[in-house]
Amino acid sequence: MKSIQFIIMTIMVFISATLFAQTAKTEDIKVWGNCSLCKNHIETSLKVDGVAKADWNKKTKILTVTYDSTKITNDQIQKNIAAVGYDTEKYKGDDKAYNDIDECCQYDRKSTEDKKKD
Repeated sequence: MKSIQFIIMTIMVFISATLFAQTAKTEDIKVWGNCSLCKNHIETSLKVDGVAKADWNKKTKILTVTYDSTKITNDQIQKNIAAVGYDTEKYKGDDKAYNDIDECCQYDRKSTEDKKKD
């Protein structure tokens, strides 16, 4: 009986992993910021349903994010980041949130047109 339960559990885990793999996406997004506090703010903004992993590199300004595309979109991810004051490739960070972040986190902002050229 235990071996049957084990086999059923193994099959269920395999099916679950296969289904997630089909909807999981990993993408890189440019996010402006300066320091380890920025890293914390950016990554914390993505502790939401559908995001499995978020890692922002302060040297390259690249966020690598793994998410379930059936639960959240790239646009929603970038809007979450912009809501806490950080500019992304597509969205300018919220001005009030930008003004409220730590002084060391206040990077040189680019206009939307400048970002399209990068």
